[in-house]
Amino acid sequence: MKWVVAIIKPFKLDEVRVALGEVGVQGITVTEVKGFGRQKGHTELYRGAEYVVDFLPKVKIELAVDDDQAERVIEAIIEAARTGKIGDGKIFVSELAQAVRIRTGESGSRAL
Repeated sequence: MKWVVAIIKPFKLDEVRVALGEVGVQGITVTEVKGFGRQKGHTELYRGAEYVVDFLPKVKIELAVDDDQAERVIEAIIEAARTGKIGDGKIFVSELAQAVRIRTGESGSRAL
């Protein structure tokens, strides 16, 4: 099993959710986060005063998938989240040692 974490632009969330549904993902966890990478934030003007926005709003998507589904999930996220501009985000993939469904006690890939 794999643990997939994607950091994307907030306005791309619906497109990514639809794309993940099309490849068979049944559940995701979404968190609103802030951060920056190569964007380094930007300057904004508010009521005549200029200020620097260091941390930009992002969305973190987390999901657990079977090994054979991981590549399709990654490709779906890339295709749905890509704008071609800096700040599109990143995807992190790691091994998932165990998963347990609390309600039924099922474990491993059956719990997904």
